[in-house]
Amino acid sequence: QSRIRQFEPKDKDNVICSKDVISFARQRGFFNGKDADFSFCDAYAPADFGAIRYCETRVWSFYNRHVDGMERYLDYADGRHIGQAEPMPLYFKPKHKLSVADVIASNRDHYEGTPFDVTKDVGAGMYCAPYRPTPLSFTYKGKKYFNERPISTQQTALTVVAQMRRHLPNAIGGVLWFGNDDPNMVAYTPVYCCADSVPPCYDAPQANDVTFSWQSAFWVCNWVANMTYPRYSMLFPSVQRVRDELEQGFLSRQADVEAEAARRFAVSEEEGKAWLTHYSV
Repeated sequence: QSRIRQFEPKDKDNVICSKDVISFARQRGFFNGKDADFSFCDAYAPADFGAIRYCETRVWSFYNRHVDGMERYLDYADGRHIGQAEPMPLYFKPKHKLSVADVIASNRDHYEGTPFDVTKDVGAGMYCAPYRPTPLSFTYKGKKYFNERPISTQQTALTVVAQMRRHLPNAIGGVLWFGNDDPNMVAYTPVYCCADSVPPCYDAPQANDVTFSWQSAFWVCNWVANMTYPRYSMLFPSVQRVRDELEQGFLSRQADVEAEAARRFAVSEEEGKAWLTHYSV
């Protein structure tokens, strides 16, 4: 769902856009006002209930973790007040600097503690599961219903958190924290941008989309998650304990790993890359 509203096309330092972004919308009948009033998403992706509740509510929940006063936008985020409620801005300045751990935790969000909390409605069942089967919307006895679409879902194939630090050499400063499957169920692992080989568990040749293998992290992570979903409150605490132990270990070792990498890069670039590749694997 597009979130870009008004912008200044002439602000070349901050805006890149097609020269006919407004005139084309006017030509196609998507917009007929003054250029100064043009809103990109209202013209090209006008919101309906699904666009708000399945997309913008996720954005609201992410911001709600890191920005004060997000209650102001609840009427917008619920999707029931389109054209009446104040839309959220494209971005906010967070109340604190976000760490890698903050962003990873945000990827695991199921709207906990908000009016959209997926663990509190009848669909959570006796094991308080924050997951719902597809489809998102359905009709029963002539009435329409819908399930929430939180940030973390069982349909996630993988997620990546990119950590980029310009005060470090490029080979050390860029890290992709990689998570197979549902981010709530897995420990994110660091893969440095200079790595020149892939960890075998992320590239198991004997596995594919229909062939299970215990050597494939994709399949193992999916297996753990699928065993946990039906008995969530009973099993997830054990999964969470191992997940956090692994992940916090990676995060706590990062400074020492990078200090050793810097020492090896001082000897030769080849040795530094080999060290970080070995660590990533």
